[in-house]
Amino acid sequence: MIIVGIDPIAFTIGPITVGWYGIMVMLAVVTLVVWALLSVKKDPRLTYDIVINTALVGIPSGVIFSRLLHVADLWKYYSQNPGQIIGGAGLTIWGAVLGAALGVWIYSRFRKISFGHMADMLSPGIILAQAIGRVGCTILGDDYGFPTSLPWGFVYTSPNSPANMAVGLTPTHPVVTYEIFFNIIVFGILLMLRKKLRPDGSLFLVYLAFYSVWRIGSDFLREGTDFLLGLHQAQIIGVIVLIIAIVLIALRTRWVKNAEVAGEKPAD
Repeated sequence: MIIVGIDPIAFTIGPITVGWYGIMVMLAVVTLVVWALLSVKKDPRLTYDIVINTALVGIPSGVIFSRLLHVADLWKYYSQNPGQIIGGAGLTIWGAVLGAALGVWIYSRFRKISFGHMADMLSPGIILAQAIGRVGCTILGDDYGFPTSLPWGFVYTSPNSPANMAVGLTPTHPVVTYEIFFNIIVFGILLMLRKKLRPDGSLFLVYLAFYSVWRIGSDFLREGTDFLLGLHQAQIIGVIVLIIAIVLIALRTRWVKNAEVAGEKPAD
């Protein structure tokens, strides 16, 4: 077993407590913004102004939707504690991704730019940011898995860890740590595919499909709320997103050559 003895609380400033989870989430957001700013240098269809405004729209819409899905998932608790509905203690990745996508789509309609192109540009950065954010989840121990006898089971010893509070010193599947490795692999795949697929939005659909498959499968190894049909909320969303992504990929997506991507005619 692997001992995780890091205190989820990084430091305190007076009454303010700063946790490693929050720090890593902020680092993930910064990573995504930096990815977008670096990518726009090589993209004639986008400008720094568009990317910055996209961040100003996408980040808050992602946070709000992420919180809403968390509250919906634990409605039995929040219906009894309505004063805690507004807060940042619980967020969901699906909410962040779909909420941000909705905000960016609305902005793209307003600015008359291609949402699909923007989403494709951001996709590798999104999955990389998710990997960084999951480091925070690993330290916190809030998304702990089921008990396991495998030698890499995590044991959280800090009394401030949700896993320690729930299962004590019982080794559990490090599901979110598995996800870090999965996300890094998908990041590499998206980098290889990012100039190979058309039309705009295809790479984003591939990202959604990969992550949907992961969440549907990996959630069978983790604790969670029975949201519908014995499945977690993330699994239900994953099934819906996967079906839509696969249908759209099958109907629309095609493989293109580098010359076509550059707008040139292939040599005879």
